[in-house]
Amino acid sequence: MEIEVLKSKIHRASITEANLHYVGSLTLDEDLMDAANIIEHEKVQVVNVNNGNRLETYVIKGKRGSSVCCLNGPAARQGAVGDVVIIISYATMHFEEAKTFKPWLVFPKNNNKL
Repeated sequence: MEIEVLKSKIHRASITEANLHYVGSLTLDEDLMDAANIIEHEKVQVVNVNNGNRLETYVIKGKRGSSVCCLNGPAARQGAVGDVVIIISYATMHFEEAKTFKPWLVFPKNNNKL
């Protein structure tokens, strides 16, 4: 049996931009991506702590060290600059493997710095 489990979580990042006129996705500082073991184009769930909205999208690389966390395209309507979000990715694995799997957890400080 395979199950879906938490793979990576960036807990309480701040939205730095919202770009409605972009094709769509979530732009993240590459430092945050590396710390959370998230790769470009990986599917993520974004949970907005301020308004309760949840959305699924994919990640694109933002400039390393920029602290960027930008909602793009229609996702830009799901949050505002300054909102706090939790970014989650999941992995599918065998049940027994999942029992011992340890996810990557990242807790950014002010301005999305590690």
